[in-house]
Amino acid sequence: MRSNNDVQLTTCGCMGLCDEGPVMVVYPAGVWYRRVQPSDVPEIVGTHLRDGKPVDRLAWNDAPAMKAMATEHGEKFRHAMAARDKAGMLPDRLEQMIRGYMPSRCILTALELDIFTAVGDGANAEQIGTRIDANARAVGMLLNALVALGLLSKSGDDYKNTPESGRFFVQGSKDNHRNGLLHTANIWHRWSTLTDTVRSGTPIPIGRDDSPDWTRNFIAGMQRNAKDRAPLVVKALGTAGVRRILDLGGGSGAYSIAFAKACPDVHCEILDVSEVVPLTAEYVSQAGVSAQVSLRAGDMLHDAFGSDYDIIMLNAICHMFFL
Repeated sequence: MRSNNDVQLTTCGCMGLCDEGPVMVVYPAGVWYRRVQPSDVPEIVGTHLRDGKPVDRLAWNDAPAMKAMATEHGEKFRHAMAARDKAGMLPDRLEQMIRGYMPSRCILTALELDIFTAVGDGANAEQIGTRIDANARAVGMLLNALVALGLLSKSGDDYKNTPESGRFFVQGSKDNHRNGLLHTANIWHRWSTLTDTVRSGTPIPIGRDDSPDWTRNFIAGMQRNAKDRAPLVVKALGTAGVRRILDLGGGSGAYSIAFAKACPDVHCEILDVSEVVPLTAEYVSQAGVSAQVSLRAGDMLHDAFGSDYDIIMLNAICHMFFL
């Protein structure tokens, strides 16, 4: 049985021999196969990859013909690109950047509606629409877009989560990221005001930043970004000589939690606004470090910090004061 180190899988672009496809190249010998069908795969794997004997009936050894075909393909491609440029067509790179919001918006809407959870073990558009209280026809269109994005599969009228969406987007999954990603959905509305913000030089109120759900999603998003980084920061700084830490705008408390877990003698105090502190308390409690991490509601721009801290942390907070 081969291990993962015996086979390397990489992606590649067009090799210029599409008319003879599907095309396959086996290295290190560089044996080319053409017109490979699914029924040929077991023979190639068994005879060539396992036993080291190329499958002669599929092998393509006509190097001059291969070079001529690849050269002709390359010339056609360059002429096509030159014609597009002469016609003033927008380059694909720019087109993709401009339209990049489309798949993002489909995924964010699915997360806001909790569609992946509603799909469950499999359901049709009408069932899913009922579960999320949305129009079945419109839900079906979004579900089809998610299938095209590879986040759902479809058989007949029924949709199912893929292993990826089931792992990361379904409530109750161990690796569920939905709550944190809802902050990204909230940011979408803020980014939609960018034009007016640039004109005025100040943030444009959108009436969303003060709701309990917005705050919870924001802190969940901060936790998602910080939980893996925080232990690395602690490792880089070390805990030698560190006993008292002040964590300004600590949010989910990820960095204080990481310090507390790294050293039982460290005590951290988190200062954040009153609506965040109860959320911070939940993360601290879940981490089992309540004895080492205390919380204080306040305003870091006006309240006294206290003294005799070995470290004062200001993590992921400065950008809030740019405008």
